[in-house]
Amino acid sequence: MNPLSDEQLVALLNDIESDRAERKRDWSGNAPEKARQAVCAFANDLPNYGEPGIVFIGANDDGSTANIQVTDQLLQTLSDMKTDGKIIPPPTLTVEKRILKGASMGLVTVWPADAPPVRYEGRTWVRIGPRRGVASAQDERALNEKRRYRDLHFEAHSVTACTLADLSRPIFEQEYLPNAFAADVLAANERSYGQRLASCGMVASADEPIPTVLGLLVLGITPRTWLPGNYIQFLRIGGTALTDPVVDEAEIDGTIGDMLRRLDEKLNAHLTTHVDFTSQDREVRTSPYPLVALQQLARNAVLHRSYEGTNTPVRLYWFNDRIEISNPGGPYGSVTAQNFGKPGFSDYRNPQLAAAFKVLGYAQRFGAGIALAQQALQKNGNPPARFEIEQNFVAAIIPSSQRLSS
Repeated sequence: MNPLSDEQLVALLNDIESDRAERKRDWSGNAPEKARQAVCAFANDLPNYGEPGIVFIGANDDGSTANIQVTDQLLQTLSDMKTDGKIIPPPTLTVEKRILKGASMGLVTVWPADAPPVRYEGRTWVRIGPRRGVASAQDERALNEKRRYRDLHFEAHSVTACTLADLSRPIFEQEYLPNAFAADVLAANERSYGQRLASCGMVASADEPIPTVLGLLVLGITPRTWLPGNYIQFLRIGGTALTDPVVDEAEIDGTIGDMLRRLDEKLNAHLTTHVDFTSQDREVRTSPYPLVALQQLARNAVLHRSYEGTNTPVRLYWFNDRIEISNPGGPYGSVTAQNFGKPGFSDYRNPQLAAAFKVLGYAQRFGAGIALAQQALQKNGNPPARFEIEQNFVAAIIPSSQRLSS
């Protein structure tokens, strides 16, 4: 993914008929909306160019320069298009300031997605020539085929022993679809059940409706039958070592939605709140852990874990002085042990599962989970969570805000 040269960029800028360029005079009015549509369309790459599309901020429709000031704030705003959760799966893009034709421009370079279709607020945008619009049923079929033959992510692999009977149609139609697509797209009702499953990556294709790993994770009636490591092992230990007595234990399995709901119930059951009526003139409530921090770190573990080549579960071990959350699968892609958890560094082993998290309401924006957890811990009086990062696993250790919590 090498950046384009100045000569290549100027050629795109000047080619008014190119469907790999979007020009915006500035970042006002409807520019943010139109630019996101363009990012979505470039990521889908319906013409199958295999080349990046460019959004030029500071360019007029005829390719001339608008001579705007490109500030750090503008570049940060452009970068937020990747992580604000409006475009799913998260697009692969870079943002930079370049001097073209003697003027400053903000450039958003968007690479074709490995796992199309990509949607912006529930709509699949595509572009061919001067046309940019919502994908037709035939367009989505073509995008599904591209994913089928190009995607390298394990979540997109077919599980050949499965059939449609292994997926829950009520969960798909009553819970998933209404949140995945805009209401007017659903109302059009042009697509069959198989086509809709394929469009969401739940089956290999409408013509070959074999459930994928993603389909089983999100809609599976018994996902663990096919993916033995798909569960959360919960232990509440009455001490500070694994050899101390176990107070409570559970193997939490089911669909991703079921697992996260049941884990929330378990966390709430064990979170104690201490009420102090004496030290101040009003009652003070304290808890050893903020729920939101535990939720963010546990959901991160489920989302970013490896589901391939391992039967290891996500583990949440609750000791008297700390909680440890670990998952199989080390840092992935552009994330390394050195930049792990730092703002601006995020990548996805399971990009379609990340999209499903957003659809199901378990992610509001991408790449912010650790930062939100650390913020909540600080506010609650906990030391920061620390991370043990190895090639094949990641563990988060969350110290209690109290010396010992029962």
